[in-house]
Formats: sequence, C-alpha cells, structure tokens
Amino acid sequence: MEAIEVPVLIVGGGGCGLSASVFLSDQGVDHLLVERHSDTSRIPKAHYLNQRTMEIFRQHGIADDVLAEAAPLELFGKVRWMTTLAGDGPMDRRLIHEMDAFGGGELTETYAAAGPVLPAKLPQMWLEPILKRHAEERNPGRVLFGHEVTTFSDEGDHVLAELRNVESGETTTVKAKYLIGADGGKFVGPKVGIRMEGPPGLVNTTTAYFSADLSEWWEEGTLITHFLSPEDPDLSSNLIEMGPSWGKKCEQWGLHFAPGPPGRWDAETVVPRIRELLRIPDLEITVHKVTDWIVDAILADRYRVGRVLIAGDAAHKQPPAVGLGLNTGIQDAHNLAWKLAAVLSGQAPESFIDTYEAERRPIGRQNVDWAVSAAQHHQTVIDAIGAGHNIPAGLRGRRLAAYFDQSWLGDTTRARALEIFHTHRGGCQSLDMEIGFGYEEGALVPDGSEPPVRVPMRNEHTPTSRPGHRLPHAWLAKDGERLSTLDLTGTGGFTLIVGAEGDAWAEAAARAAEKFSVPVTTVRVGVDGAYEDVDGGWAAVRGIGEAGALLVRPDQHVAWRGTDGAEDAERVLAEVFATVLDR
Repeated sequence: MEAIEVPVLIVGGGGCGLSASVFLSDQGVDHLLVERHSDTSRIPKAHYLNQRTMEIFRQHGIADDVLAEAAPLELFGKVRWMTTLAGDGPMDRRLIHEMDAFGGGELTETYAAAGPVLPAKLPQMWLEPILKRHAEERNPGRVLFGHEVTTFSDEGDHVLAELRNVESGETTTVKAKYLIGADGGKFVGPKVGIRMEGPPGLVNTTTAYFSADLSEWWEEGTLITHFLSPEDPDLSSNLIEMGPSWGKKCEQWGLHFAPGPPGRWDAETVVPRIRELLRIPDLEITVHKVTDWIVDAILADRYRVGRVLIAGDAAHKQPPAVGLGLNTGIQDAHNLAWKLAAVLSGQAPESFIDTYEAERRPIGRQNVDWAVSAAQHHQTVIDAIGAGHNIPAGLRGRRLAAYFDQSWLGDTTRARALEIFHTHRGGCQSLDMEIGFGYEEGALVPDGSEPPVRVPMRNEHTPTSRPGHRLPHAWLAKDGERLSTLDLTGTGGFTLIVGAEGDAWAEAAARAAEKFSVPVTTVRVGVDGAYEDVDGGWAAVRGIGEAGALLVRPDQHVAWRGTDGAEDAERVLAEVFATVLDR
C-alpha cells in the first residue's frame, strides 16, 4: 500500500471512533480510520443511548436507522428488582420493586418536552454496524478494519504512523495533521504519556452473554432487571435484553453477576449457575462469551498531547450505572470534530483545539463521579431490603420474608424500603445529567449569568440559553413543517437565531461571516414568513428579547448570547467570533 496523507487519523473503530468518522465527514474533513479487529464488536457492551446522543445522531442523519433497530421506549423504560425469574418456591418470582426509568412511563412527557427525540436502547454490537455503514458511505475506502497502528510519532507539524494490515502483514506509512486515539486507552494515550487518574480497579464483574428462550417467564418493559437472591448473595445479578428482537421475543441476553474473583466461570461452568439463578433447571442455553472486566473510575490527566488527542474510553472509564460511558465518548467526538474542521480549514488557529480539553474534561470528571455515586448507592438500595453481601446468611431470607409479610410490620418495612428505592432516581431518572451539562470555559463568550440551579438528584432539567449550554429545544413551524430549534443547526457552520427586531444582528452576522470566512446561517423566529414559535415554547426558553440574538455552534451549544440589541452590532459580533475562534 502506498503512503497515505490525511488531515486526521482515527485509531479505533468502536462507537466513539466510528462516530468521530461520521462527524468529520459531515464537516468535510478528509480522514482515515483504522481498527485492528476485522469487524465491529461481537459482544453487546453498552446498550443505552441517552437523549443527548440521540439528538446528535438526529443532527447527523443516523437516528432513524438506530430507531429502526432499537427497542421502543415502552419495552425498556423501567428498572425492576425481583427475587428470581422463575420457580415455584414461596420466595420465587416475587416483584420487589419497579420504577420508571430513562424516559419511560410517567417520565415520557418530561423527556419529550426536553428534546425532539427520546432515548433508545441498542447494544453496541447492533449499533456499531450502523455507524460503520454511515462512516463508509461518507468516507469511501478510508474506514479500514483489520488494520492497526504499530507505532507513531509526533513530528511537530504532523504525526507519522506505521500502519499494518493484520491479515497480510503489509505495512504503510500514514502522515496526518492530527491523530485521535479512540482505542479505549490501550495504546495511543500511554504512548504519549497520558496517565489515567483514579483509584485502582474497583471490583471484578463477570458477564455471561448467551442465547435462550425466556419468553415463558420474561416480563417486558425493563432496561435492567436486578435479581436479589435470598439465599446466595453471589447469585444476586442483573439481566439485560440484548436483542436483536425485544421483549418476549428477545433472543440474546447479558447477565452481570455480583462482583467476584476473575476466572470463576467459563462458557461451560457458567450454564448451571445461570439455570440456578433464574430457577429454570432445564433451560437450553447457548453461551456466546463469558467476560471478566474491571469496573474502573478513572479520568485522563490530559486530553491532548501535541497533535495527539484522545476521546471516549481512552479518556474516561466509569461504572456502567447511569449509562454515561459510550454516550460521553460520542459527545466527545461531536465536540472535537467541528473544532478540528475549524482549524484545518483555517477558520481558527491551531491553539483553538485546546478548547476541546477545556470543555470536555470537566464533563468527563463530572460523569465519572456521578456514575461512581450511583453505583455505590445501588448497594444501599439492596441493603434496604436485607439482600446485601453484608447481611449474614441466616438473616437474608428472613429480611426478604419480612419485606413481603402482609402485616402492619410488613407495611412499615415496605414503606421504609420505598423511600430508599425512591433515591435511585439519581441513577435512572437523571435527565439533567444527559442534557443539562454546560461548558464554563472554551469556545464561548460568557455573559456573566449564573447557571441554572441543578437539583441534587439531577432528575429535573431547567433549559437555558446561557453560553456553553446546549441550545434549548422548542418546536417551531414554517410552511407547514414542524421542527425543533436543534434542527436549525447544520453540521458545518454557526447559526444565529434572532427575534422579530433582530435585523441589526442579522446584517452584522453576514458581514462577520465574510470577515472571518465562516459559514453563518441566520434564522428568524416570529417574523412574517420566518419560523413561528409553536405554543410559545421558544419564548419560554430563549432567554433573549425580540431584539436579541443567540449564536449557536455546529455542535448545538450556545457560543454567545445577546439579550437585547446593541448600538454597534457589527463590532460586537466581530469581537464574539474573534473570541470564540481564538482569533
């Protein structure tokens, strides 16, 4: 293979790397993606796509394909705790508690009001082929699976890498302006001296991925079902649908066992444990894989070293509670893609890329800490009904029996436990963690306002147009078409949103676009022939007057807010673009 020269080299073809490829293509950035495996993931891994991620997929024309294969919300919008799946004993098949989660049930109206698309459930083994197809269609011949980077060096004005075809052994040289490490932290980060900070691996978890027909016993509707064994804490576990069909038709499953030593089971010895746990002694099971994995809570000390950047699991790893891992990685790529495009097109200087770490690393810190908090609190929930590892064996059965006892004391036991269960909303109803994050410094112009007060459980979201935050969603209409404010933003330029009296800002934006050589689309709301505010939703969240304006970045975050008019709009917007683009 001849030497390759591209602006960007992506190392890693998982959910984050493939998303980065799609986003870069939509920004018009030529790039090469290499992945050492011959194909996408064969194990489900992450399976929840939160509301912000689905908005990003909507912006880039991926959401419909995801939704076509994903579980509908009514089939995953709860979390459930049970004793066993089957069995006929007095403590078998007992529902301990269930609650609406991740936008399901009574939460749906709130989530639907917050954004144009709802969360989805699609495990990585089904998501990645969709992303790969889109990446290949938008960047033909430049998405290379079965290829690995064996070494690379930062030469100051470019990165030089050696690429090897895993099957043939053929090597070639790749010269790139920038390298993105989306390889899970296996190679790129350590090679440039990036350190992962945090405690050593928290616990080992064993997961069995298997196929079985559970339709006779399975109750539909959960993202995750926790089983709390009254006899054996090692059988406490959680079961997750892994598709490709959903509900009672589900063929494949993921079963996460309680923490324990690595290597305790393999594909053969895990089968009787699954049958014992589910109370189905003759269940036909095909085990696809048994994995031991360490639950980490670590964050990279840097997201950039010279011309090398990292994203996704290469930058942060956290417990799976709340489902923030893959979502955070996709959002990393979304933030980075438009910034690389701005630098490579000459719209911004090379130093502009530093805003990636300034914005995304604090979010990585926040999400790691939140996931750890939620995971630790789940043990409190288990202890509330007497099923935790720290409950003596002789007491576990009696504690659970007391929970179900139909007496005044049982009523009190359940009421006490219910109050503890309610605190789990921080782990499965934290809408504000999904869409409420904001950047305090970076490619934005602060306006001196304070961020909205965030409730401790993060289960309430207050939309805001404050600079650094995601543009608040509201429905607009024009010529019979209904669309979200988030749909106003393209993938390759800025958007200026003005009100009925915002002519001066619109004129200034046209001149700024020419001066700074950046595409700017001006959108008018509330003017004849322009977009109509449906039911006053935009007026309630816009945070500006009729003479004001909002400048929105390609990643749908607000860069600047002018709450009213200005005497010299052209000068103001020139200063805004100079600040945002680090010019």
